Amino acid sequence: MNKIPESVLVVIHTVDLQVLMISRADKVDFWQSVTGSKDTLAETPLQTAIREVAEETGIIVGSDLVPSPQLRDWHLSNVYEIYPMWRHRYAPGVTTNTEHVFSLQVPADIRIVLSPREHVEYRWMPHRAAADLCFSPSNAEAILHLPHYLG
Repeated sequence: MNKIPESVLVVIHTVDLQVLMISRADKVDFWQSVTGSKDTLAETPLQTAIREVAEETGIIVGSDLVPSPQLRDWHLSNVYEIYPMWRHRYAPGVTTNTEHVFSLQVPADIRIVLSPREHVEYRWMPHRAAADLCFSPSNAEAILHLPHYLG
């Protein structure tokens, strides 16, 4: 089944702007925030963000520990060219993806449980250092804009 070329980026952070970075299992030294494509055309970006956060980190949005309002939709979308190494996952001729940006504030001591098929390591880092570590330019830009979006 082909991937849907619409995804989410969720920058997970603490109140003091420590950002969760996760390392992909399929690429060496490839660090990012939570990302993922819609599972169905009917799935909203918000639903995708909640699902991907749970799948990739074990964090349950809407729990007592992480109330739903902590997940903020930035109402910002990035359209970017899909890297050639990943185009085989999409329908023939699909070359761009639309990425919806979110942030999620969590407690500093929250337990992280990675999906081992997707990620192998995580780090909490100051937001500027996290942006420097990102492979994806849109991910780095979102992290750098985190203080602005939090007001």
